[in-house]
Amino acid sequence: MLMSSQSGISAYRVSVVIPAYNAGPYLSRAVQSVLNQTHPADEIIVVDDGSTDNTREVAEQIGSRITYIYQENSGASGARNTGIKAAGNEWIAFLDGDDEWLERKLEKQIGLLKRNPHLDWTTGNFVICHCQQDRLEEKLDSAKAERLLGGREYFLEYFRAFALGATGWTGTMLIRRELLEEAGMFRVGQLLANDLDMWWRIGYLRPKIGYSPETLAIYHSHIAGSITKKFTDPQLLIELLERHLRLAGEYGRSDQFRYCGEHFLRYWIHKYLFDERIEHIREMIVRFDKVLPSFYKSILRLLTISPVATSTFLPLLRQINKIVRLPI
Repeated sequence: MLMSSQSGISAYRVSVVIPAYNAGPYLSRAVQSVLNQTHPADEIIVVDDGSTDNTREVAEQIGSRITYIYQENSGASGARNTGIKAAGNEWIAFLDGDDEWLERKLEKQIGLLKRNPHLDWTTGNFVICHCQQDRLEEKLDSAKAERLLGGREYFLEYFRAFALGATGWTGTMLIRRELLEEAGMFRVGQLLANDLDMWWRIGYLRPKIGYSPETLAIYHSHIAGSITKKFTDPQLLIELLERHLRLAGEYGRSDQFRYCGEHFLRYWIHKYLFDERIEHIREMIVRFDKVLPSFYKSILRLLTISPVATSTFLPLLRQINKIVRLPI
């Protein structure tokens, strides 16, 4: 069992793991954002997951400032695991090859950990770049995040924080390496939400998680071919949630995970609805009957009685949803 100790974390040496798949156009930006940190990282590891573009050439141009590892394509989980195993430091941070950090990211997080040495992981707020629309969006309003923290710098319960929208994202995670190993590393073959699968397993072990309300990084949405953003098969979602409902029970955390699972499920149902993939929603209502609240299920049943009619009214529904927050 991993134990926190002041002596073991005094240095806070950090290895940054950057999985990259066909990230040639963006990799220099990602690496430079790490090099620009006011608190320097101790190691930067780029794991090229079988890229077919110029990712290798870009990495070679960056030179000795990074450790470059090439492997046959195995997905984001395999690439991150390779980076963790190669890392020479106790703390691991993650950044996808098409995203970037803000310059005080590590400084803020390491300061938080020093003030709260009982924590084994921390995350924080971030900005979403809707780059095709030339628009930036703060994931969680900073003032709201402060209120949710209630005067602390950490949440007592990760799953509750998740349901409130204060979970951070892979690019804002900073985690003790031994905790990643204790949780079983990233699950190779987990195509959908492989990062959330990891954080949920850590959440069973260490409910408390540090959180910085200030934005720490920029997530670039809608990057074509991204290593982590291309799998939306509903069966993958169903398998993930069913497995974690079992795991939550085994760890005695079913009540805590239920709110997290409901939040995640609602997100995907909403996505399927507005992507006009209505046929998938009925199965989710049946499979996750005990996760979804009754009122919400009633609305979904009405919307899925006639997929053709619902699809016809979706343009109007989209406009209404821009004005008022629908319970879907």
